[in-house]
Amino acid sequence: MLNDINYELYPPRHFKSLSPENTAKSRKHPAMSTSQQTLSPHGNLATLATGPLLQLDGVRCGYREAGEWREILRGVDLIVGVGEQLALVGLSGSGKSTLLHLLGGLDVPSAGTIAFDGADLAGLGEPARSLWRRRHVGFIYQFFNLIPTLSVLENVLLPLELNGIGERAGRETALGLLAEVGLADRAGSYPDRLSGGEQQRVAIVRALVHQPQLVLADEPTGNLDFATGEKVLDLLDRLVRALGRTLILVTHSPEVARRADRVIRLVDGRLSLA
Repeated sequence: MLNDINYELYPPRHFKSLSPENTAKSRKHPAMSTSQQTLSPHGNLATLATGPLLQLDGVRCGYREAGEWREILRGVDLIVGVGEQLALVGLSGSGKSTLLHLLGGLDVPSAGTIAFDGADLAGLGEPARSLWRRRHVGFIYQFFNLIPTLSVLENVLLPLELNGIGERAGRETALGLLAEVGLADRAGSYPDRLSGGEQQRVAIVRALVHQPQLVLADEPTGNLDFATGEKVLDLLDRLVRALGRTLILVTHSPEVARRADRVIRLVDGRLSLA
């Protein structure tokens, strides 16, 4: 079914075979030795890797409440490699979603730097960050966030249209990926006619269709039963690895976290190895 995908948008070099054999071989990101995974002097996680996609240095973030400053992140240092799958865990209110918003350029830190492929995101104004998100980031949400008045195909096409991809090329690409997740026959359906698992499959395709370098998933199985959630995670893992994308996933579930190449925990605004 990959032959149905428009290679103008997805050049063949971006794909590995999605056969079970090759999926199993690529299950884990190239392992890092103990010396490559370390805690910084501040107690935050630093992974020593060449050419990181993301690098956070001394990131702080908070907000003012009742005249007092409440700090959520207290000096986060983190390096994420290209093609890595990272699980972020922690108690409710520990700042996981805040960190995810910063990584996606939805907010800027009050101190510190966030570099994406060497460029400082905090140095961009909101219009520039919006354009950056549009091109480089795919979001997957717990509650799917599909637009109810758009069909499945129209929901998937939206990121391509925002990036100026022509209708013909975009349609071919969208239908190719929908076929990959078993939903080609539901392209004309509306979200309220789909099951939760089907809606999340559509959301995954929408997050990947424009070839983002970074995929951010906030509790992607939190609204699904266990069996459906496992199928969705299998699909997400398979597609993200096949496309060579970087995935950062927020979860409360130890079972979900164990699927990642690396698990980090957010405690009291700082990161540690989980």
